[in-house]
Amino acid sequence: MKKLLQKVVKPFQAKYEVVCTTYQVIPGLPVNKNESRHQFERGAVVEARDFYTKVVSSDMTRTMAPVEVQLRKIYLGGKTIEQAEFGPVAQLRQVVNGKKK
Repeated sequence: MKKLLQKVVKPFQAKYEVVCTTYQVIPGLPVNKNESRHQFERGAVVEARDFYTKVVSSDMTRTMAPVEVQLRKIYLGGKTIEQAEFGPVAQLRQVVNGKKK
């Protein structure tokens, strides 16, 4: 009975993804932005959150600054649940989007 209920509910649950955005800054060249997405199946919030915490707590992520890591819930649009930034990400995001003042 429990498995049947899970099969009925699963299509209506949200998908999750972890998005890691790295910015390359080379003087004299435009700022380069690279995104990598790790998608998880419907209802896999525990696995997605564990992966997010591993990425955020990794020494490799902290030394690759500037980096932005987001845990997103994808259900009828998208919503960022958690976000971590290492380095001057806010300023670089403005430069990449063309809103430099």
